[in-house]
Amino acid sequence: MDVHQIAFLLILAGALYLFVSERLRVDVTAMLTLVALVLTGVLDAKQALSGFASEPAIIIAAVFVISGALAATGVTERLGQWIGHAAGQSEWRAVLVIMPAVAALSSFTHHVMVTAMMLPIVTRFAQARGLSPSRLLMPMSLAASLGTTLTLVSAPAFLLAADLLERSHAGRLHIFSITPIGLALVAISIPYMLLARWLLPRRAGAASGNDWMTLDRYRTELCVVEGGRWSTRPLAELRDALGDTFQLHGWVRDGRVRDDLGDASPLIAGDLLLVEASADAMASLHDDPGLDLHAIARFGRDIDGEGDTQFVQAVVAPASEFIGRSLRKLDFARRFRVVVGGLWRRYGVHSTRLADERLREGDLLVLYGRASRFAELAAHHGFLMLMPFGGEAMRRLRAPLALSILAATVIAAATEWLPAPLAFLCGAVAMVATRCVDVDRAYREIDVRIFVMIAGVIPLGIAMESTGTAQLLADALLKVVAHWPPLGVLLVMFGAAALLTQILSDGATTVLLAPIALNVAHSLDQPATPYVVCTALGAVVAFLTPIGHHGNLLILGPGQYRFADFLKVGVPLTATIALVSAWMAQWLWLGGPLWPV
Repeated sequence: MDVHQIAFLLILAGALYLFVSERLRVDVTAMLTLVALVLTGVLDAKQALSGFASEPAIIIAAVFVISGALAATGVTERLGQWIGHAAGQSEWRAVLVIMPAVAALSSFTHHVMVTAMMLPIVTRFAQARGLSPSRLLMPMSLAASLGTTLTLVSAPAFLLAADLLERSHAGRLHIFSITPIGLALVAISIPYMLLARWLLPRRAGAASGNDWMTLDRYRTELCVVEGGRWSTRPLAELRDALGDTFQLHGWVRDGRVRDDLGDASPLIAGDLLLVEASADAMASLHDDPGLDLHAIARFGRDIDGEGDTQFVQAVVAPASEFIGRSLRKLDFARRFRVVVGGLWRRYGVHSTRLADERLREGDLLVLYGRASRFAELAAHHGFLMLMPFGGEAMRRLRAPLALSILAATVIAAATEWLPAPLAFLCGAVAMVATRCVDVDRAYREIDVRIFVMIAGVIPLGIAMESTGTAQLLADALLKVVAHWPPLGVLLVMFGAAALLTQILSDGATTVLLAPIALNVAHSLDQPATPYVVCTALGAVVAFLTPIGHHGNLLILGPGQYRFADFLKVGVPLTATIALVSAWMAQWLWLGGPLWPV
């Protein structure tokens, strides 16, 4: 060993310790590793900073923005609701619907985001039908991880593998190069989980840690705007467009509650819909050009003061002067220059009209006004406290546009009309330029830790190659596998990555092991692509423990799973996945048979 190899191995040992112990965040560890490589002379400055301008870093940042736009336009929410409706009443049908649908969702978005989005949907679905969430959450999380194998852009590991192959001039992966493997993995995992779900415990599941802070539905009234897009259109179209974001409790026309109007009845300008809606739905409905919150439409002109308008929540205090008085009598618009847009009450019945509600202690009012007015209200003894309103408007009208941009992005990358990084960067910019997602949210959607971690670990892989450490380790491995068939060597690379990824991220695992796989392939005088791809697959789809993937950690508490639950299901599944992955890689790139003979 030379000095650079010794320095690199010492830095690698320190990085592994920090990654595994989590004494520092992964992005901080990656940056410290990068600095150490430069200070010891293992890499020069240009090599060290190459990760920030690398294709994987650009694509992963763009994918986060595109995912955020799909969420902001309500696309992912509607797909999640559709999955819940299509899953039926039985456990086996739920698994049969949830797994392929979630896998498809994960193919162009980050699997942790999909798992987080589907977690409450699947939990509520199971509870509503008397099913055990623990029998559905693990199949859902597994499908989210496997869905990342359907395209090249969903998991950092595949992007890093493709980057290594291209830098080494050892091959090139396109956006759908690994799709046949991904389809095979999803196809075998569904029947496996239909059988293996009997190994899962029947536990009621625990509520999400933030559920107790969530206010489910606010009582409010919607006004159909004259000349708006909903005027003269049937209620059924509004329901289809908004999905489950609101529940209708009454329909007022010409001052009277009408019981004879239904889904087929047309909406007329001035109609009032008495509804319950979530915080996000309230913000979305207010931003819909065809609808408005009735109180704001009626009294909004009375709001004065400086600053932008906003929503704020106010809790009615004990012994407040407001208790027992109706909103109509209190006349907040005249008295405080704010409008009551909605009301949340934990217990008790509601009046038909919002204005007739007699306030009670603990009622929460959604107030709309200017910032200058809320300072006065915060000091008023009638309110216990004022809090920010947590609703975020969905830009549902732009959902078709967001889907079109996503389709154009994928087509441009798949046909190589544009290089994949440029195609996804253009897609992300288009989402912001067309206001499918605003700039602030686009920046928030980018997980900076993952971006920095990828940019920081790429130089680690470069150092492993440039110092000759990868060849050194590959030579040691070759002493064992030199005379093995290719399928056996592919399984070894998958297995090494599957074990290492239980303590490291998929990206870090791929950066460390893919150069070794590359050198093994060269020494065996075979194409490097299947060996590098199998290594990345092992880093991504090894479903062995709850700590191997962040998605597993998300479901651990809500499903009340134990460590042994993952082992019972994951060990035989991972062994099957390893065999299928190696077999398919051998067929795709080494000319092996598709079917066993």
